[in-house]
Amino acid sequence: MSERKVLNKYYPPDFDPSKIPKLKLPKDRQYVVRLMAPFNMRCKTCGEYIYKGKKFNARKETVQNELYLGLPIFRFYIKCTRCLAEITFKTDPENTDYAMEHGATRNFQAEKLLEEDEKRQQKDREEEELNNPMKVLENRTKDSKLEMEVLENLQELKELNQRQATVDFESMLQKYKDYEQEMKQREQEEDEREMKTMMELSQKRRCLEDSDSDEDITRAPSKAAIKLNPTDILSEKPTTQIKKPKIESWERSVGKLSCKPQLTGLVVVKKTSEKQREPVINGTSLAQAPHKPGIDQRQQMVTPGAPAAASTAAPAASSLSLLGAYLDSESD
Repeated sequence: MSERKVLNKYYPPDFDPSKIPKLKLPKDRQYVVRLMAPFNMRCKTCGEYIYKGKKFNARKETVQNELYLGLPIFRFYIKCTRCLAEITFKTDPENTDYAMEHGATRNFQAEKLLEEDEKRQQKDREEEELNNPMKVLENRTKDSKLEMEVLENLQELKELNQRQATVDFESMLQKYKDYEQEMKQREQEEDEREMKTMMELSQKRRCLEDSDSDEDITRAPSKAAIKLNPTDILSEKPTTQIKKPKIESWERSVGKLSCKPQLTGLVVVKKTSEKQREPVINGTSLAQAPHKPGIDQRQQMVTPGAPAAASTAAPAASSLSLLGAYLDSESD
């Protein structure tokens, strides 16, 4: 346990490393490694898209008879995630990239091809200029002509735009600002007018309410004045429709308790003399009518302690009361 972290090992004096047998492994042997897809690709068999950065358990091997400046080139085998078809790509140390071999197509390849073409043209031009000084002059003159043409085209475009563009943006902005200020002023004026009209209306309403209250005070005693003639009620013409009070349910069946205030102006009390005529009912006088005990008993029940003379005062009562008493006696 104590020798677990020891770096130096013990070698006996008769140790010979040449006697250790070596493993004879093939040069194109494969290793299983974990890697990510170096670029976007699409499977040729099923059309599945495999995006850059997707992880795979790939098999790695060294490419035989291919070197770049002494650097080995490696090949990787992966499988499509949908159809399990085999896809291979290898390293490209010359361009510091990966090259697609078979099983899939690389996406977004057009931009890379354009960049490579530009780089190739630039290299060819530099090589020609190094060996031929006249070529340098020709290239410079061509570049100057291209620059002049580009400048002329730009100037023409500017002139066309100036001819077509007849609108002055500064004046437009100024007009818009002025318009906004005018609109704000108009809104303020309208608000002030509305406030004035509201104040005037409120003052008028107050004046009308005050005048109405004064008129009601002056009209109140005239309405409460006592009418001399009771028949004046019939001759009056109603100026406005008076709303009838709502009749409650108990008033419809039983009636109101008292109707005196409504009939006081219509009934006139007749002055009678001391010798009042006896009331005549059905062609016979009350004195000649046959005596009925129900009347005397009712009078005694109403006034049991009254003297007998009280019964003689019956003729002094009104004719309506006598008529009611007579009808009650007949019902009994």
